[in-house]
Amino acid sequence: MQEKQAALRTEYTELQQKLQDPEIFSDKAYPKLAKRASELEDTIKLFDKLGQLDAQEAQAQNLAKDGDQEMAGMAIEELAVIERETSEIQAKLEEILTPKDPNDERNVVIEIRAAAGGDEASLFAGELYRMYVRWAENHGHKSEHISDSANDTGGFKEVIFEINGDQMYRNLKFEAGVHRVQRVPVTESQGRVHTSTVTVAVMPQAEETDMEIRSEDLRIDVFRSGGHGGQSVNTTDSAVRITHLPTNTVVTCQDEKSQIKNKEKAMGVLRSRILAAKLEAEHKELSDARKKLIGSGDRSEKIRTYNFPQDRITDHRISYSRSNIPAALAGDIDDLMDQLHTAERKLISTQ
Repeated sequence: MQEKQAALRTEYTELQQKLQDPEIFSDKAYPKLAKRASELEDTIKLFDKLGQLDAQEAQAQNLAKDGDQEMAGMAIEELAVIERETSEIQAKLEEILTPKDPNDERNVVIEIRAAAGGDEASLFAGELYRMYVRWAENHGHKSEHISDSANDTGGFKEVIFEINGDQMYRNLKFEAGVHRVQRVPVTESQGRVHTSTVTVAVMPQAEETDMEIRSEDLRIDVFRSGGHGGQSVNTTDSAVRITHLPTNTVVTCQDEKSQIKNKEKAMGVLRSRILAAKLEAEHKELSDARKKLIGSGDRSEKIRTYNFPQDRITDHRISYSRSNIPAALAGDIDDLMDQLHTAERKLISTQ
């Protein structure tokens, strides 16, 4: 920890010198350098606070041993406060110093698809979609619908959307995989519990600068929309289907009235899918322990079960369970995310 602290202080000093140069403001790298300097400043403040607490702890320990009874009692109380504050700062530093996924700060594109279970799976796909949208709303993040394929029961065979905000991929990447629901469907007259599954793919949103997609590698088809956008959507050939020929990746978007907007959205999803495929290949090089936690993103791994009769959610990767499914579906899933991030930090620290 001391070596890491020294390295960060040196980096901060060098960055401060660069940022004092007036010419830096015309450098394209300035925003990133300024952000990094701000992050380092916050981290160094935590190290300084930790040093102050160490000094206070030494003084309090001396008073607890050598002071009179009243002073010793006060020192013991102060030691308890110092211990709590020290533990909190150490936890923050541990999180800050854990190696970051380079994609953590990106926005995300999420694809939810009904798998096994017919209409019940489609209904649960809709509930998961609303769960993530509500989670985003609860935290002041913006979500944007991209496309969907609805069914007659009010659920979705497929729904694609994006969530924009700080650290979105970091927060949501562990949601990727198979979500299993166990409950009695509304249409079940015998009261039997059915098991259905829904797949969730979470992809870091790719920018145009992330990769070069050649126009000759694309086949673009336009057609009349059959989506849920209303009559005005269906009057022109506004729907767009883009096929990336080298990877045979196909993306369709038909929710907007404008063909141009549909093409922009479809290209955004296409770039994110290609980036996600690249990340999946990289994940194969991870340790078995981290593979279990992060997964391959191939949508075949059962990660979580929502058991309605027992009102229990279980994340199978970390053996964590909680109750209150209605609250979770209303967006209260921070505890699940926190537990997964804690498990990731522990895994990284042992490697």
